Amino acid sequence: MPDGHRDPLARPGPPPGARRVLTLYLSPGSSAMAPHIALHEIGQPFETRVLSFARRDHRDPAFLAINPDGKVPVLLVDGRPLTEVAGIFFYLARRFPAAGLLPEGGAEAEARVVSWMSFLAATVHPARRQGPDAARAAYALAEQRLGGADWAVGGRLSIADIHLFRLFWRFRNASPPDGALFPGLQAHHDRMMQRPAVQRTCAAEAATGYELPA
Repeated sequence: MPDGHRDPLARPGPPPGARRVLTLYLSPGSSAMAPHIALHEIGQPFETRVLSFARRDHRDPAFLAINPDGKVPVLLVDGRPLTEVAGIFFYLARRFPAAGLLPEGGAEAEARVVSWMSFLAATVHPARRQGPDAARAAYALAEQRLGGADWAVGGRLSIADIHLFRLFWRFRNASPPDGALFPGLQAHHDRMMQRPAVQRTCAAEAATGYELPA
């Protein structure tokens, strides 16, 4: 099992010997980048543990005891594992409401965030593995769905925006699209890149090193 790795740009955690409440298992640039950004957004102390796919850390028995799926992200909350991006997002947004990661407007606004998250997980995320045409088609739908708005739901940042940003970040870095095809998504990406939480996350993960497939 790899040694614990403290995100150099995370806020300081509790003093030695105190319980570390939030611990994120990640591989830089993977889907775990999204909850990593969310943790920086909420501004609470947390630790990271970095897994190397190249070293097959995700198949280590100690990690499989935490998540039998052998996947990241995993967020330990007082030692209890939460898995899947949407589940971790929902916990962080609900547990730390002052961060404003869920929109105002009650059940319907929250349902629109869930709708975005489902669309991103079921349609956008798997599309890149289906080839460039499928990926472009999925992002065309996301472009249409965003509709030129600054943010996905409610006129302000939410967990849906963090998820959308990470997927488009990955897409444009793996196979840069013609910028004219997705002006709304590109503007959303650039807007997200101005956020300190995104900058901290990108810097910390780049410093560790990416092991992403082409």
